[in-house]
Amino acid sequence: MKEGVHPEYHKINAVCACGNAVELGSILPEIKVEICSACHPFFTGKQKLIDSAGRIDKFNKKYGKLTAK
Repeated sequence: MKEGVHPEYHKINAVCACGNAVELGSILPEIKVEICSACHPFFTGKQKLIDSAGRIDKFNKKYGKLTAK
């Protein structure tokens, strides 16, 4: 392989805004992220599943007569 073609590979800590740090390898000297798996609502289980648009009611209103037969 040619010398000087490939970037330098570093072991770094990617730091989240919540303070969580994950060790990984990168060509960048440092990585800062806004959200990680430790604070993301989907992974922490704090996500709220709501029917904000009333989709179920709209579906039943539109197709409810077909399923009742």
